[in-house]
Amino acid sequence: MGVPKSKITRSKRGLRRAHDSILSSQYGECSNCGELKLSHNVCGACGYYGSGNKQRRVINKVEPEVGDDED
Repeated sequence: MGVPKSKITRSKRGLRRAHDSILSSQYGECSNCGELKLSHNVCGACGYYGSGNKQRRVINKVEPEVGDDED
């Protein structure tokens, strides 16, 4: 069974734990439609990804057909 050779000081323990914090989600505005979206993700509202010249449509939104239901 492993046993520590010496005491881990508060400083060393803190340095090790410095990167363990949870970051909040990074939201940004979609450059195509203006909705909030997670950065580096496809916009859920319009289906576009990227910004400027490199913007491209990734998801084709299908509009539901509105018509008469014939039974």
